Order: sequence, then C-alpha cells, then structure tokens
Amino acid sequence: MQERLTTDAIALLKKLIETESFSSEEDKTAAHIEEWFKRFEVDYKRNQNNVWAVNKHFDEVKPTLLLNSHHDTVKPNNGYTKDPFKAIVDNGKLFGLGSNDAGGCLVSLMATFTYFYDEKNLNYNLVLVASAEEESSGPNGLNSMLNIIPKVDVAIVGEPTLMNLAIAEKGLVVFDAKVKGTASHAAHPNDDNAIYNTIDVLKWFKNYKFEKVSEVLGEVKMTVTQIKAGTQHNAIPSEVDLVIDVRVNDQYSNKEIADILMKESPCTSIEARSLRLNSSSIPVEHPLVQAGIALGRETYGSPTLSDQAVLSCPSLKLGPGDSTRSHTADEFIYINEIEEGIDIYIKLLRKIL
Repeated sequence: MQERLTTDAIALLKKLIETESFSSEEDKTAAHIEEWFKRFEVDYKRNQNNVWAVNKHFDEVKPTLLLNSHHDTVKPNNGYTKDPFKAIVDNGKLFGLGSNDAGGCLVSLMATFTYFYDEKNLNYNLVLVASAEEESSGPNGLNSMLNIIPKVDVAIVGEPTLMNLAIAEKGLVVFDAKVKGTASHAAHPNDDNAIYNTIDVLKWFKNYKFEKVSEVLGEVKMTVTQIKAGTQHNAIPSEVDLVIDVRVNDQYSNKEIADILMKESPCTSIEARSLRLNSSSIPVEHPLVQAGIALGRETYGSPTLSDQAVLSCPSLKLGPGDSTRSHTADEFIYINEIEEGIDIYIKLLRKIL
C-alpha cells in the first residue's frame, strides 16, 4: 500500500507542477487533488479551491489532528533556466515550480492521510486540507476553512523542513510608517528635510533590540524593506514613506509589538497592516514532537511564515524538501525526499494513532 501511494504521490506532484496554480488561481490543481480522492475512494469536499476530507471512521469524541499543506505557488522568477511548468526528473531531482514549496509536502501528506483513511480505532481523528492562497496569505485559504472543518486540536503543517521538527515559527507584522518634514525648493535652505530626517529614523530601526529573546526562535527581527520619497529633482518632499518587516518570536504577541513601535519609534506615524499572522509553537513534550524525536528527527525554530500563523492550536511544521530552495530559480525536490517524507509521516503518526 505504501509503495503504491508513494508512486502515485510522485505522479500527482508532476501533474501539479505542470498545472499553473498561482495564489487565488488554483482551480485546476484543486481538480487534480479531487481526482486523487476519487481514485482512492475517499469521501471529500471542496470549498472554493480548498479540498478537504476526514478519516472514514471519524469520531467526534476524539481529538482531531489536522494535516495541511498548500497547492498554490508564487510566480516564477526570471532566473529559471528550465521550464517552471514542466516536471523534469534529472539525477534524482524533480524540477518545477512548486515542487519543493510545497508540492512535495502536500502529496506526501495526502498519501499519509490515505494510508490511514480506512483504519478503525485511531486515537485521533484525521482531517486533511489541501489549501489555497498560502503564498499570498489570502482570505480564501486555510483561514477560511477553520469554521468549516471539525475543530482542530493539533496540526502538522507541511512545509519543507528536511523532515526535521519546526516546533516554533516566527509571526509577521508589516508596518507602514511616515517621516515628515517641510516641503521646499531644493535651491533654498531647509533645516527640516524629510529625507535627512529619515537618517536618524533608519539608524533607530537598525539598532533597536526587543528585550525578550526566545529560546527556540531567538530575537525579534526588524528590517526596513522599502523606502519612497520625492517625485522631482528640484523639490524637497514633505514626507518619506517606509515599510518595516517585523518577524515576531513567541515571547510577544503581534499586538505587543505594534504597541511598542507606536510608543517608541521616532516616526511621525506608524501603523500595522495586520496583526493576524502570529507566531506559533508546540511544546517539546507534546506526543507528536516526542514521536518525531524518537525517530531521530531534530527540533528547531523556523524563521519563515506558513499557514501555522492562522491556527490557534499547537502546530508542528514538518515536510520533505529544503526551505532554502523555496522561491528560487529551477526549484526542485529530490525524489528520495518524497519517499522518505511519506515513510517518516507514516511512522510518526503510527506512534500516536
């Protein structure tokens, strides 16, 4: 059974690679996922471009484990030397857009769910969600499913981790800020130049340290990522616009970060775009983590964001592939990483189910 599921999972991944599925445009890949469930006689449902199913012997009395990964992709960058929409196998590597992020994880989780689908007397219910709009943090992704699927008690979110256990993940808050000055002609003296005023502001952001450091996730990381000012060479602008990217550890809520920056930053104004993408974690003592450790998997804290951010339950990020390949030109995943991923997922769940 596992061998057939692995072969079919790799075949499905090739189909997904060769089907365009940018965020909010995943209808055709959703159809491929539906075909998988039909072939294995799994009762499933579809909500927009999210496809989901529960195990055959679902029992409302038992806790529920969510298996989730996404089938949307970013757009390919200009560095590709291979066709991003062609599944090319070369020297053990499967190339193609979305192969590593997160197609390999998704098909591995689908194979794992299908492996356990018919089993009776499991300790946990299983819910699988093949979700949309992860890359864009859009409104019609996993977040839109949480009031539709059964209540989730714990989750595995499939993202490339080399099958190591990401037991915590940083949250994200993006801020828009302004530094103001006095507009004037460039030929005249001006001691209130908004661009010059911004120099000290940039130094403040560069040097600022948040006090609380996480044992797993380290420091909060704050970075000015965009700056915009002025429209013509001979006019001093009245304001400078900044964008600040803040990666939040598990010692702060996003609201706490926003409150600190609104109180302490030297900007004229600063405002958070959203506070919903919080950090996430799972205790090391959780049976799911302990099962992974028993299989020889390492634990770590992840700096990258995933759909864990929309979950309120303990969640573990775990999947085949390597995060450093995500969003790169000529993206790929090793075929043996998928084989190993399915094997480890099954062994992991067998320990707790």
